[in-house]
Amino acid sequence: MLRRAEPSRRPPRRRAAVPHAARAKPPRGAQIPYLLVLAVTIGALAWMWQGGIQRAKEGTLALAAAMFIGALARTVLPESRAGLLASRRRPVDVVSLAALGVGLLVVGLVLPQS
Repeated sequence: MLRRAEPSRRPPRRRAAVPHAARAKPPRGAQIPYLLVLAVTIGALAWMWQGGIQRAKEGTLALAAAMFIGALARTVLPESRAGLLASRRRPVDVVSLAALGVGLLVVGLVLPQS
């Protein structure tokens, strides 16, 4: 009977210990663009929620503005300063945010004024 060759068992590799000070820290204020977009989005949603259907147009336009702010910030800021806005490659992020902004802008302009 043939014996199977046993796989060689290697000890797990350990990472070299990196001192805490040597780790890359994000620059101060890297999350400010994301927080700005988040604040405008929360404000627009609260505006629509409090005002009901009468505030839907203004809230939708404010949401579109938040998406355009995010797209602009992602376009002009380097990767290290974009914070959580940088979730994918830059062109994908910018096109996604701009498409959401255009869609919300169209909806906001089509909604009748109440």
